[in-house]
Amino acid sequence: MMETKKSGKWVLYICLCFFLVFLDQVTKSLATKYLSDGSFVIIPGVFQLTYLENHGAAFGIMQGQQWFFFLVTAAFLIFMVWFYSRIPEGKHYRFMRITCILLTSGAIGNLIDRMWLHYVRDFFYFILINFPIFNVADIYVTFSAIFLVLMILFIYKDDDFAFLKRKKENA
Repeated sequence: MMETKKSGKWVLYICLCFFLVFLDQVTKSLATKYLSDGSFVIIPGVFQLTYLENHGAAFGIMQGQQWFFFLVTAAFLIFMVWFYSRIPEGKHYRFMRITCILLTSGAIGNLIDRMWLHYVRDFFYFILINFPIFNVADIYVTFSAIFLVLMILFIYKDDDFAFLKRKKENA
């Protein structure tokens, strides 16, 4: 019974990550196809779709540092798999599992671009506040970071993180 729950946890993780990465890649492909020659205004002066090839990280920092991004992302993904494997079953940890899935999906989505294109395709632009152009994978990471802060402040207490200190149980 316990093995079934554990395997179900991993099936959920893999399937949702696959779906979210697929959604990210489809939107980036559509942006490449339809926005390469110009912008599409959604709300004049507020929000538009604008294609950008970002060779750096968030806000365009560290331009051209692809190997650094690969190493950081690989280490992050290893950490996420380890962390997800330690999250206990049950409804109480549902939001934590969702946060891990969103973080993993966002990291993989942008890693795919970096590996194959050597840049990340961005296309959402809030022109009103001149916010940096971003993509669906960035939304996953941003929302999961917000969820994480809210969970730490309002849902989980110190005891809820005891699972990180436990040694692996022998089967």
